[in-house]
Amino acid sequence: MKIVKLILLSGILLMVTPSFATIYYSKNEAMELAFGAGIPIEPLSLFPDEAQIAKIEQVAKQKLESGLFTFYVGKNQDKILGYAAIETSTVRTKPETLLIVLTPEGELRNIYTLAFHEPNEYEPPQAWYERLYNKPLANMDFNKGVDGISGATLSTRTALSSIRKVMMIYQVMIKNKDSE
Repeated sequence: MKIVKLILLSGILLMVTPSFATIYYSKNEAMELAFGAGIPIEPLSLFPDEAQIAKIEQVAKQKLESGLFTFYVGKNQDKILGYAAIETSTVRTKPETLLIVLTPEGELRNIYTLAFHEPNEYEPPQAWYERLYNKPLANMDFNKGVDGISGATLSTRTALSSIRKVMMIYQVMIKNKDSE
């Protein structure tokens, strides 16, 4: 009987998969990272039309999953400090959530991992993200000077897709609208 219990317990322990989910920041903490404490933040809901969606998808190299996109706009006395987007994408089978922060001109200023549910060894380090700051959208590609990370290939590809998407939405829906 003791052996049967031991075998059953061993079987149960082998079936349990370890949880890799790491949540680093809440939404409120993310907004503080993006703009600083006490800065007023306004949501900006954008609804791209079919032509805008096609243009965004072509450059971002990914399909938009929704007809709604939200930027969070940090303002200090009516001066725009920047735009932030919270992007959740599936890496292999589990999601990662990034905070992508753009300057008022649409340049990549910061990237923070808010949550990563894949094993930690697949998570790109902050130093990799920092090498992307101020890089133009046209160069956000592995074929144009972005280095991959061995062991985190899918994570870096997913992150680059999210970054391209956010930057392209800015260009199509905010920058082009401001210049009209």
